[in-house]
Amino acid sequence: MTDETGLVVGADGRARCFWGGSTPDYVGYHDTEWGQPLRGDDALFERMSLEAFQSGLSWITILRKRPAFRLAFDGFQIDKVAAYSEADATRLMADVGIVRNRMKVDATLHNARVAADLEGGLSELLWSFAPVPRPPRPATRADVPATTPESIALAKALKKRGFKFVGPTTAYALMQATGMVDDHLTGCWVAPIHA
Repeated sequence: MTDETGLVVGADGRARCFWGGSTPDYVGYHDTEWGQPLRGDDALFERMSLEAFQSGLSWITILRKRPAFRLAFDGFQIDKVAAYSEADATRLMADVGIVRNRMKVDATLHNARVAADLEGGLSELLWSFAPVPRPPRPATRADVPATTPESIALAKALKKRGFKFVGPTTAYALMQATGMVDDHLTGCWVAPIHA
């Protein structure tokens, strides 16, 4: 049961963010991955791509399909995905293990090409928008924003460089997932994160 702050206590007695205890998949993702600082161009390209695929869907759908996505997209290695052809796009659209949305598939292939040509790399660009100093953890679910000035600026910077499917809300979800911000609620058992 979720309390007034947005915490839910699991069977293990640990208080988690409101969404983090609803399924075993979410428990594992919440406890070990979400909000942990992630660096590396390919790793961040994967997260950016999955956030785009998630648009309009529930994150649990993407999380459960992530192994199939990794297989279909060669582990989201930027150089490999950037070299994909129209035949690869057709192959991806036939893959029942992933979300088969042509606009999102095309955007992922396009974004890989942009990332491959990005001076300084994707990780450097994305992390340059992480707020310093880090804002405090939100006290309640109501305190978790959908966008921030940093995510708006990041989305603009990405679009200016040619990236697709990277609006301010998607940019903020990416920042949350990869530890650029720490949006675990104050009472969450996961230790505060320091990037």
